[in-house]
Amino acid sequence: MADNKAKRGGADRALIALTEKYEVAYWSKKFKVTPAKLKYAVKKVGRSAKKVEAYIKLQKHRASDKSRIALSEAYEVRYWSKRFKITPAKLKAAVAAAGHSSRKVEAYLAARKTAKKKSARKTTKKTTKKEAKRKSAA
Repeated sequence: MADNKAKRGGADRALIALTEKYEVAYWSKKFKVTPAKLKYAVKKVGRSAKKVEAYIKLQKHRASDKSRIALSEAYEVRYWSKRFKITPAKLKAAVAAAGHSSRKVEAYLAARKTAKKKSARKTTKKTTKKEAKRKSAA
């Protein structure tokens, strides 16, 4: 479905022509997006229907799963590692412990951080008590 109406072969169906209203309507309905989103996708990746479809699927995935951490995607591991200020290995361990929800992972990391602070306080209190005993004994 491109510009030449006389040619209706496979190569013509693989391209999207934004100049034809009926094509914009067809592809918008097929990909379940607005004509504006379709035009933006064509400008981003080109006229190939396969490339536009892949781009739209990727955008829908990103929009629907903003609060979900997908460890299978490298860009998401980088993003969430930066966001939580941890290494990718620690992120994977946190996801394994708390699940894929970003809120649950964030809560898990916060709980671990406070637990570390409490244990650090206890060890400093113990060492100061031991030092005080040593000084009083001497």
